[in-house]
Amino acid sequence: MRMTNALRRLPAVLLLATMTLAAGCVTTGGGPGTAVPSASADELYQRGEFNAAAQAYLALAQSNSSQRAHFRLRAAEAFREEGDLAAAVDALDGVKRKRLAVDEAFRFDLLEAEIALARKDHAQALALLAVPDTNLPPALAVRRLELTARAQAESGDAYGAARTRAALDRSLEGPDREQNRQQIVDTLAALDSATLKERAGQLQPDDALRPWIERALRKQGQVLPLVTMRPSRPVGTLEANGERREGYAATKHIALLLPASGSLKNAAAAIRDGFFAAWFNDANPAPERGEVRVYDAGTSAQDALAAYQRAVQAGADRVVGPLTRDAVSLLFDQGRLPVPVLALNQADNGQTPPPGSIAFGLLPDAEGAQAAERMVSLGIKEAVVIAATDDWAERASLAFRAQFESLGGAIVGESRVREGDINYAPLIRQSVGAFQTASNAAIFISMRPQQARLLLPQLKLAGITLPVYASSHVYSGTLNAGLDRDLDGLEFCDAPWLFDATAGLPRREEIARGIDSARGGGARLFALGLDAYSLLPYMDWLGTHPDSYLPGATGQLASDAFGRVHRLMIWARFENGVARPASGLIGQF
Repeated sequence: MRMTNALRRLPAVLLLATMTLAAGCVTTGGGPGTAVPSASADELYQRGEFNAAAQAYLALAQSNSSQRAHFRLRAAEAFREEGDLAAAVDALDGVKRKRLAVDEAFRFDLLEAEIALARKDHAQALALLAVPDTNLPPALAVRRLELTARAQAESGDAYGAARTRAALDRSLEGPDREQNRQQIVDTLAALDSATLKERAGQLQPDDALRPWIERALRKQGQVLPLVTMRPSRPVGTLEANGERREGYAATKHIALLLPASGSLKNAAAAIRDGFFAAWFNDANPAPERGEVRVYDAGTSAQDALAAYQRAVQAGADRVVGPLTRDAVSLLFDQGRLPVPVLALNQADNGQTPPPGSIAFGLLPDAEGAQAAERMVSLGIKEAVVIAATDDWAERASLAFRAQFESLGGAIVGESRVREGDINYAPLIRQSVGAFQTASNAAIFISMRPQQARLLLPQLKLAGITLPVYASSHVYSGTLNAGLDRDLDGLEFCDAPWLFDATAGLPRREEIARGIDSARGGGARLFALGLDAYSLLPYMDWLGTHPDSYLPGATGQLASDAFGRVHRLMIWARFENGVARPASGLIGQF
């Protein structure tokens, strides 16, 4: 039976091209008028008639002793494409590797390795596959990696197999790529979380395997600690002539993909308003700012993909959006994109952006990780986590735990606040317990303002004096001193633009007077739109200069090696019911 897994064999046309380039035109025969070109066998192979091609190659080998090894190798490869490895073994009988050309010797080794795999001789297979890819044509290098991954997996080296498949991912497209990616995640997910975290801790921040370990851990309900970026050079520094800004690349046609209806309509409107506010605030002349066209991204991932395709056809050279995680995932699944994208979220499966694109969003994970770093920097070694049950709260809590524990801290209690709960006394006793007055302990919360306004007074009634730190969700974004006095002393991380703490941007206080979307909780999305516009001309620069950052409305922004934008927020504190930047904590990388 013919093999059905495309990754298990080199595509017939590519293999034929490789063989033809090496062999040239070969004819055989006993005398004048009887020469038979090998092209006839090649044509059978190319048409997918592998068994007939194999028989033709064997006939050629029998009639031409000087090319016997060459044609018997071709016959074996044809049998392999037919799925008949036993016949391939017979065809190779008596073939001496030293009688083959260099590229044929590599093909011989690959075929022998596949035969060894079929015999469960993984050690022999791996020995035959130990050939640097630089010595192989690209198509054969792909096959070598796939066979190596199979041999590693079948010999019990799941981690090695995943690493090999991560290297293979860069060379695949379409269904083969999707199948390979699923195998990477499934292979890693079979390892326990402790092993995955230990392995990840040994990797460099830009190691290609790291995002795959992140995805595997998410399947187990866990995450890796965030790799903290601390670049020191702002983008846009004027060059020697004082006229050009370092790293700046103008965009002529910008497509903005946002939903015009559905549950995210209001969020999209705030982002759009922020984007155009930045466009109008740009000091560059109009031509350099670029033309902006807004496309309805619809209410589904397929709608967003169709909007992207319309934008490309209309001549866009940069696309901003889409907004939802599933739409970003579908767009990234397309592989290398014809027009780079500045996505306004991360993919829901943890997939990294294609080359040339970046992903940027207001991720609760980043807030949880930053809270952990802030607390550890203050000497806090033990933490209690109290969070809402929403997805964003769970993500922030999970990231906080991973970061805090990676820095040597310990989670000593944890509980969840359910929607509609009023009496928090039981969960306070359960989670805080004996740590209510510890000098090196604190509480991390991730919840809405209404929940926090109930929790903090009840903590005080219980005699708990531990400091409390929170994600940005605890702040409504609106001045409400009467209600927020209950939050006095609480510190939280947030977008600096909410406190007019970023120079060079339109002031929120002034913008909010005329634009509704810049008020309240929508202000963060407005800031996201401001930053999306500001990031556009520096997309390429940030991706290749990890020491650079953009002072943004949502934080100081830098891109890692995988095209994911990280943001460092500021810390704010409630005093007399008013949230103000905490002294000395306007963030610096």
